[in-house]
Amino acid sequence: MSFDFATASRIIFGIGTVKDAGKLASQFGCNAFLISSCGGADPSQLMDILKTAGIHYSSIAVCGEPTVGFVLEAVQAAKKNQCDLVISFGGGSVIDTGKAVAAMLTNPGDLMDYLEVVGRGRPLLQPSMPMMAIPTTAGTGSEVTRNAVLAAPEQQVKVSLRSPLMLPRLALVDPELTFGLPPAITASTGMDALTQVIEPYVSVRANEMVDLYCREGIMRAARSLKLVYHHGDYGQGRVDMAWASLLGGLCLANAGLGAAHGFAAPIGGMFTAPHGAVCARLLPFVVEANCWALRERQPENPVIARYAEIAGILCNNNDASVEDGIEWLKQLCSDLQIPPLSDYGVRKADIGIIVQKSTAASSMKANPIQLTATEMADILEKAL
Repeated sequence: MSFDFATASRIIFGIGTVKDAGKLASQFGCNAFLISSCGGADPSQLMDILKTAGIHYSSIAVCGEPTVGFVLEAVQAAKKNQCDLVISFGGGSVIDTGKAVAAMLTNPGDLMDYLEVVGRGRPLLQPSMPMMAIPTTAGTGSEVTRNAVLAAPEQQVKVSLRSPLMLPRLALVDPELTFGLPPAITASTGMDALTQVIEPYVSVRANEMVDLYCREGIMRAARSLKLVYHHGDYGQGRVDMAWASLLGGLCLANAGLGAAHGFAAPIGGMFTAPHGAVCARLLPFVVEANCWALRERQPENPVIARYAEIAGILCNNNDASVEDGIEWLKQLCSDLQIPPLSDYGVRKADIGIIVQKSTAASSMKANPIQLTATEMADILEKAL
């Protein structure tokens, strides 16, 4: 048994914990740069909490997914206001923005010095400015991950700024903040959470500690995602999904992901498509392709048994087969009204370039088996 496990310096989880955000923020600084989202969770309650605690703040809102250019603008705004603390209040895009901004406030040079794929990929030199992550969706687990996913529109790709030095100082997870999520966002973010506890469990970098979190996360999401989709105020279900999301972040940060996320990065860069919905649509077909490839080329691979374990948890039946698990996932996507990729403009003619870009994606390298270009194309065609 050997593994390396890293996460946020401190995690606070529980209903109502957001009311402690002010006194917690005061441990890191007194002049916050507050990042929220356009049209997302209303940050006014948090603003009042910060004011009461004597925390001054300047604010900015992320509209859609963050771009390299937006992060550069946000860094300049934070510097101008002499901020000593970054607080992200929102979904994965908002938290990723906060992590990138906090990193660039303490590290020299330009953002392109450190970006993967489109930049020079150099390691960060200094720990990020203190950063608090307060998620308002239950999906990405970004509050405990060591990277920020940013869109590079000119290159039509999403890329990462990645370093252990980017882990938030505090992840404050209050499931109550997700009670008002509409069904479509509940579905897409929730499927992202489920994907992020399935893929690390079969990753080539899986380890015993991550395995514990994956099994727990799969169970929580399997029993509650459909319930909170139909009944958004179901408290225990929202707790389950916030917990599954947090676990997914812990898992992916320490064991990587797989082909569903490997495809999602270039698709998200080429089309206006919600990350979680793309992962959701791809997940059943990725599991199906991986199992077929493993049986054909590596029949002794223990990951085959892991897929059977996953099926047993999803179906709440220890005798469930891998095929039962795949059908369960397909039915869940149908129940949650996950749209096909063609709804976002993806066409058969795009498959070749998506396969080409996906092959180089970091998540694809953690997939349990290297898929052929034909197998990858088949997954995409089924998901159209």
